[in-house]
Amino acid sequence: MLFQNQGLTVRTLEEKDDILLAKWLSDPSVLEFYEGRDNPFDLNKVREVFYDENAEEVKCIVEYEGNEIGYIQYYPLEDEEKKEYGYCGQNVYGTDQFIGETTYWNKGMGTLLVTSMIEFLLVQQKADRIVMDPQTRNERAIHCYEKCGFKKVRLLPKQELHEGIYQDCWLMEYHKE
Repeated sequence: MLFQNQGLTVRTLEEKDDILLAKWLSDPSVLEFYEGRDNPFDLNKVREVFYDENAEEVKCIVEYEGNEIGYIQYYPLEDEEKKEYGYCGQNVYGTDQFIGETTYWNKGMGTLLVTSMIEFLLVQQKADRIVMDPQTRNERAIHCYEKCGFKKVRLLPKQELHEGIYQDCWLMEYHKE
């Protein structure tokens, strides 16, 4: 377990979680903003993408009151990315996340998850900044991140291929004052 906060638990990904990820990443509601509805995952694809032992990301399952509800990963930005975004000499982490159980949408789970991860990365990983790059059309996620203290700092044109179209994204950052 990485951390707990108000009924929320974040733990590292386990082999048995492949079934959850395949379920979530084959749901068109989830895929609309994460990976794309034209890109559903089956068990084999989940294992290829999420169980790479050489990956830099720390991959985690999100639980709320004992129920698995989502996924989050965090990773240190590489020197090349830090240089591109002007973060040289800083300890910068990125995160990606989704709530896979749609019955938990619009109930504050995203806000609780993101604020809890901010605290974890600032305290445990000594992060100076935390960044995300949501698609500009993902207004629900952007609102959540802003509520958690993230600021839009740069438009990233045609950053992410999603459902056959390169989508614009926002570089959003959180930094301790």
